[in-house]
Amino acid sequence: MAGGSLLVLLDDIAAVLDDVAAMTKVAAKKTAGVLGDDLALNAQQVSGVRAERELPVVWAVAKGSFVNKLILVPSALLISWAAPWLILPLLMVGGLYLCFEGFEKIAHKFLHSQKEDQVRHAELVSVVANPDIDLVAFENEKVKGAIRTDFVLSAEIVVITLGTVATANFMNKVAVLSGIAIVMTVGVYGLVAGIVKLDDAGLHLMQKPGKDAWTRFQHLVGRCCLRGAPILMKILSVVGTAAMFMVGGGILTHGIPVAHHFIESWAQSAGTVPNIGVVLDVLTSSLLNVIAGVAAGALALVGVMGAGRVYQRVRRN
Repeated sequence: MAGGSLLVLLDDIAAVLDDVAAMTKVAAKKTAGVLGDDLALNAQQVSGVRAERELPVVWAVAKGSFVNKLILVPSALLISWAAPWLILPLLMVGGLYLCFEGFEKIAHKFLHSQKEDQVRHAELVSVVANPDIDLVAFENEKVKGAIRTDFVLSAEIVVITLGTVATANFMNKVAVLSGIAIVMTVGVYGLVAGIVKLDDAGLHLMQKPGKDAWTRFQHLVGRCCLRGAPILMKILSVVGTAAMFMVGGGILTHGIPVAHHFIESWAQSAGTVPNIGVVLDVLTSSLLNVIAGVAAGALALVGVMGAGRVYQRVRRN
C-alpha cells in the first residue's frame, strides 16, 4: 500500500513537473521578444566601461537583476491571488509598452541626428580616457542605469509569464515564474558577458605568436570576432525590435477579441494553401501581429510626445 501511494505521489509530481515544463516553454517563447532587446540594451549599458571592469560590472548588474526578480515575482503572485482581474490590464499595458519602446527605437533615427549620436559617443570616450574623472562613480552610475533598465524589462517578462500561467494552480505559478526569472537572468547576463568580451577574445587570439597553420587559424577567428562583435550587436538590436512588435502586438490583439478573430481568420485562410499552408499560417499571424504592434507603438509614441508638450506648456504658464 505504501509502495503504491509512493508511486501515485511520484506520478503526481511527474505530472506537475510536466505541466510546469510545458508552461515554462510557452512563457519562454512569449518573453523571447523582450529577451533580444534585453541582451542588446544591457550590452550597450556596459559600453564605456574599461575592459578590465566589464565583467565585474556585468556581475553587479546581474545581482541587481536578481534583486529585481525577488521584488517582482512575489508581487506578481500577490496580484494573481488578490486581484486576478488585474492580469489582463497589466498584460495589455506591458504589450503596449513593448510596442512603444520598439517604435521609439525606430523613431530615434529620425528624431535625433547622427551628429548628436556622434557627440554623445565622443563625450563617453573622453570620460573614460580622462584620468581626472572618478571612474568608480561613473561605473556606479552605469550599474544603476542598467539595473533600472533591467527592472522595466524584468517587469515585462514577469507580467507576460503571469498571463501565461493565469489559470494554473498556485504552486505551478511559483515554479514557472521562479524558473523563468532564474533562467532569463542567468541566460541574459551570461550572454551579455560573452558579447562584451568577444572583442577582447578576438584581440587575444590575434596576438598569438607563431606562423603555423593552427596559429593562422586562431588569427582568422580573432579577426572574425573583432569584426563580428559590432555586427552581432546590430543584429540583436534589429531582431529584438522586430520581436518586441510581434510579441507586444500579439498581446494586444489577443486582448481585443475583434482583432484576434480577424488575425485568426486570415491565418486560417492562409493555412489552406497546399504544401506551404502551415508556414503561411504562422507567417500571416506573425506579420499581422507585427503590423498591429507598429501601429500601437506609433500611437503610443505620439500620445507620449503630445502629453510631454502639454506638460511643458503648463509648466511655463
